[in-house]
Amino acid sequence: MGHDHSHTHGITATGRHRKRLIAVLSITLAVVVVQVAGALLSGSLALLADAGHMLSDAAGVTIALLASWIAGRPASDLRTYGYQRAEVLAALANALILVVISVVIFTEAIRRIGSAPEVHTDVMLFAAILGAVANLVSLMILRGAHEDSLNVRGAYLEVLGDLLGSFAVIVAAVVILITGYQAADTIASVLIALMILPRAWSLLRDVVDVLLEASPKGVEVQMIREHILSVGGVVDVHDIHIWTITSGVPVFSAHVVVEDGVLNARGADQVLDKLTTCLGSHFDTEHCTFQLEPASHSEHESHQHA
Repeated sequence: MGHDHSHTHGITATGRHRKRLIAVLSITLAVVVVQVAGALLSGSLALLADAGHMLSDAAGVTIALLASWIAGRPASDLRTYGYQRAEVLAALANALILVVISVVIFTEAIRRIGSAPEVHTDVMLFAAILGAVANLVSLMILRGAHEDSLNVRGAYLEVLGDLLGSFAVIVAAVVILITGYQAADTIASVLIALMILPRAWSLLRDVVDVLLEASPKGVEVQMIREHILSVGGVVDVHDIHIWTITSGVPVFSAHVVVEDGVLNARGADQVLDKLTTCLGSHFDTEHCTFQLEPASHSEHESHQHA
């Protein structure tokens, strides 16, 4: 017997913040153009690395926006959960893009060691400061929303990394301007590459957890079991499963053993309503499926397996 108070096919977490992502994408693309031009004029690898990182951010945000649109398509008999997992796949692509960008930057930086070209710091410094300001604005736009969606979180982490990258370029430009130490540009580009990898790993780990249907963070299965057992008429609970379809859409199912006298129309509805209310209020899980089993049937199964 199933009972489902579901809102699974509503708007997803990323979809709720689509306007924020569009604003960040517009800012990021504008800065990429300025930084690429600045890198070509100044000869700065660090500035080019920062531009490449921001370009990967733009690609990631574009993927997230497309995924949120795809995820909003209705469910069908073929895809009963619709396309909501598209957001998770987009986050996976985003993480892989970050890894590739960091490897490319690191390789070029290593190639330049010992033969760093002269860098024009005036253009480099201007473009880096512009990038830092733009990243600060983007962080303000995404603040708060990054806790609600993997894709928004990915965008937030990338913008944060960009901000740190812009600071590294600014420091390198100041060092070159004051001391003439041209290798500072190469060192800054290596630091930018190293800053990208931990963020990519963090995002990739969360994506893998969703794809492997791990329990959502902060959810304790034992605590859920105790809450279910506290409902009147419930004798036991087994086959508990809780996983995530996409950011903000947790799903729960369980087999609940109840007293035989509860399994009439009114009693069953009361138990199911209490169970779904409990899960929704304590664990923010609105999509719950419960299979009610009479205690006598459970005892019969245990004798068969004995």
